[in-house]
Amino acid sequence: MAFLVNGGNGQYSYSNNSSFQRGAIHATKELINEAIAENLDIKNFSSSNTFRLTDLGCSVGPNTFVAVQNIIDAVKLKYQSQGHRTPEFQVFFNDLALNDFNTLFTSLPPDRLYYAAGVPGSFHSRIFPSASLHFVIISYALQCLSRVPKEVLDKTSPAYNKGRIHYSNSLDKVVEAYAAQYAKDMECFLNARAQEVVCGGLVAIIVPGRPNGIPHSQIFVNMGSELLGSCLLDMVQKGIISEEKVDSFNLPPYFASPQEVEVAVERNGCFHIERMEIVPQEIPSGNSSTSRGKVMSSHMRAGMSGIIKEHFGEEIIDELFDALHKKFDKSSLFESSNGTNMFVLLKRIATI
Repeated sequence: MAFLVNGGNGQYSYSNNSSFQRGAIHATKELINEAIAENLDIKNFSSSNTFRLTDLGCSVGPNTFVAVQNIIDAVKLKYQSQGHRTPEFQVFFNDLALNDFNTLFTSLPPDRLYYAAGVPGSFHSRIFPSASLHFVIISYALQCLSRVPKEVLDKTSPAYNKGRIHYSNSLDKVVEAYAAQYAKDMECFLNARAQEVVCGGLVAIIVPGRPNGIPHSQIFVNMGSELLGSCLLDMVQKGIISEEKVDSFNLPPYFASPQEVEVAVERNGCFHIERMEIVPQEIPSGNSSTSRGKVMSSHMRAGMSGIIKEHFGEEIIDELFDALHKKFDKSSLFESSNGTNMFVLLKRIATI
């Protein structure tokens, strides 16, 4: 299942509905600056005239350009502070092959001081040559599983997730199936990056997460998915879609805890966790003409309507997200839940 955001520059495009994600980039800017100043081992590759970095799961912009520029500015300061000549920068923008790279390329900053290239492919596998990257950032992408666990769609499985589109309020077996798939995907992700990142290079992960010990059902992003699921069930009651269609549909995101990340990194053995922090998540706010519910439903539409169209058809999209907007407005979700982001900094270490 390809989890692709809405391309272009339309009303419900990702470009115009991603302030939620942009807030995470701004909130972690200083952490990125400190990470590069304190942890980037440029002595290992200062002889190279080119510094290569990638944004994995970059989508269509403009957030990726902000993240990349933050990194380049910090790397320049690092080189200058140690008396090295500033290198040239090569930036690889990665996402799945069906991503709207045309919108990405046409919106590249005209005054950029780096060489840009697009690299299609899944970040769960190898996409770069060995020891070719100095810095990797992945922001608001690693929560997307490579696939929905097959058990949750199997009617004969104890993890069958009937009547729900997500794991957060489901049976323990469903949660375990998602967690197991996340562990497999993290293993693939870390194995691939271990081959691509030079020794001393860094991997920065920004992702919506779940603090240790907090139930999945109590985190903001999962509450939003529950509301979306209830809207689909309302459409079943109205005869707009079938119950079977809902039972055969599950969303691919999984929101891990710091403990789960630590286990995955330790099992891989090629990286050291230099820093891990929980950062408050900026919840979208409304204004005099647009409610918070409308803003949130538009953000979810920009991110999720692609896989919903693929499964249920395009004709339900307007009604579905209008209903979601109204449910957000009536709910106490914005006041009763806390959103969190996780910032994780990994350094590639020498292995025997």
